Amino acid sequence: MNSGTELAPSVAAAHVSATAVATIHWLSASDTTIVVPVYQRQYRWDIGGCEQLLSDVRAVADAGTGQTHFIGSILSTASSSSDDDAHLVLIDGQQRITTLMLLVAALHHTLRDDDPALAAELERVLVRADDPTRTKLRPHRAWADVFESVVLGRRSPGEEMRESRFDDNYAFFRSQIRPDEAAHIWRGLQRLEHVSITLGPEANAQQTFESLNSTGEPLRDHELIHNYVLMGLSHAEQGEIEDEYWVPIEHDTGEQIGDFWRHYLVMLTGREVTVVGERGVYDTFRAQFPRLDVATLRDRAGQWRRYAGIYRILLDPARADDPVIARQLTYLNTFGRGIYPLALRLLHEHGEGELTAAELLVSLEHVQSLLLRRTVVGVTTDRLVARLCRAAAVSRDALVHAIARITPSDERTRVGLKYTALPHPPYVLKRLAGDIDLPDMGLEHVVPAAPSDDWSPDGIRRWAELSDDEQNSFRALAPTLGNLTLLEEQLFERAFDASFPEKRRVYDESAVTITRALAATPAWSTAAIAARTQALTDVFLGVWRRPAVVGIDDDNLTPILDAVKRRGWPRGWQREFDYVEFRGEHWEVPDIRYLFNRIFKRLWADSRQSVIDFSARRGGPVYPARAWNGQWDELAEGQYLYMGWDSKYMLTAVQGVLDEAGWASEVFVKYSYIGNAMK
Repeated sequence: MNSGTELAPSVAAAHVSATAVATIHWLSASDTTIVVPVYQRQYRWDIGGCEQLLSDVRAVADAGTGQTHFIGSILSTASSSSDDDAHLVLIDGQQRITTLMLLVAALHHTLRDDDPALAAELERVLVRADDPTRTKLRPHRAWADVFESVVLGRRSPGEEMRESRFDDNYAFFRSQIRPDEAAHIWRGLQRLEHVSITLGPEANAQQTFESLNSTGEPLRDHELIHNYVLMGLSHAEQGEIEDEYWVPIEHDTGEQIGDFWRHYLVMLTGREVTVVGERGVYDTFRAQFPRLDVATLRDRAGQWRRYAGIYRILLDPARADDPVIARQLTYLNTFGRGIYPLALRLLHEHGEGELTAAELLVSLEHVQSLLLRRTVVGVTTDRLVARLCRAAAVSRDALVHAIARITPSDERTRVGLKYTALPHPPYVLKRLAGDIDLPDMGLEHVVPAAPSDDWSPDGIRRWAELSDDEQNSFRALAPTLGNLTLLEEQLFERAFDASFPEKRRVYDESAVTITRALAATPAWSTAAIAARTQALTDVFLGVWRRPAVVGIDDDNLTPILDAVKRRGWPRGWQREFDYVEFRGEHWEVPDIRYLFNRIFKRLWADSRQSVIDFSARRGGPVYPARAWNGQWDELAEGQYLYMGWDSKYMLTAVQGVLDEAGWASEVFVKYSYIGNAMK
């Protein structure tokens, strides 16, 4: 075939070469020595990243023959300095390579006395052939000595309590690797692959680095989930899952597909899943669905599609078959989408016949009461939904009790309505008026929020003639329940900024009962506002009832299972908590390190088997010996608690061991002002 043009012959790149290599083989080569340049950032991987790496290594070790795991690209250039004995200068990939070295070092130190042959193979990855006292990777000179001391196991005297990210991550790997699985881990390590990109002497290293790291917007959580679900399937299977499941899910959730997955996973796990700075939704999804063969995927995807259909109804309640349920869901949307995980569960149970329509409506009313009352009294409604999902998973009664214990009392709500701005006023006033459904209703302030000088409360005195105290009292009460009402749009325009005697005549024409009642008030005053607030509050407490099934014991406490997981040790961590409630006891505990130590000591005394079982399953944090240097606390003779973890790992361990003991539901933290402000 002659197209009229000739194809240019292929030309090799002059300054960049890229080769797919087996990572461990690449590191083991006798001529591989790597230096991290001075301009590189500090080593930052935390235990969460190490946990994922070890999980990937184990997964590929379990996979069939020929399976590999790709860890990305490693960018380097040949050393240009005549007095530098490094063969490669690492431009991109130091975080992964450093962490791999720590994992290999932990594996080496675990088995060096039991399996000398394998230990020798591992040593070839770690140390230079020409100088066994030097590591193959030489990090930034500011912390190179610390790294080498960890990898080579040679801390100087007095450094036993030293803290560093290298020490922490090495300790994590040591804690997780058992001698009897060393060969398994080694098999997984040997199946790691990367693309080795080497720059020639004339290449622009910075431009290449920027190109590798600026290839577009990072994938969002739902896009990562999509890739994870379909990757590894045949083309025909991908088409089937895409068409029958994923496309309907996208159709039903639209632009809110990311929120759908987060809300679905909160419902499923009963845990908050958003972790600042991490792919919390995707990571949680992978943890919940670690292996998805085609048969399992079809079953799971069918469930996801059904929940996406429910989510569509939450986003657009008019789609609900029952108009009463649709109305309640519309009311629920007043408070945003934060409560959707619980609503997903309730609507699913209703659809499956496990919850009657009447029971569903009662639950939706209880949730609205909880959210509205807490907002009225100025208590946060954040981080409530996971605990409610956990309760709902137990039973309907458990949900009612969970709601009741954190719903403010009538007395506290009454005070809030008297003195604070009314939240969600159109929603509240509409329901107080008896669910009146008139179009074009406006929110009317009887005393205007900013009265003109001529506005009058009684037709006698002008606003400008009122004392400063009277004006300030009116301003303070202007956004409260007693001074607010609803007006039809055509009446609203006539009442706007009119004096109260003129407003009375307008109010008398309204079809809204609570508005028309204002026409009988001869003059408007702070006393009249207070009287109306009291009358409407009585109605309010009847509409938004608190389930009277259990006492209130909430001081804005957070269940330990809903505590915020922080990365590393953020600023202010030493004063994160005001106190901790432990099974009815009040503990003055300021931070997670203190709490971690106290919880494990207490459970060792009162529920020892739970500590033993949890540590056996998780590979720590309690060990029969001080197997590596670091911070330890002795629980009992021959039993040691390692204290060198980061804050996220410590909190995860506290949650896990309390769950193991069956005590998690009885432990709460009270965040301090600093703790609430921490990022």
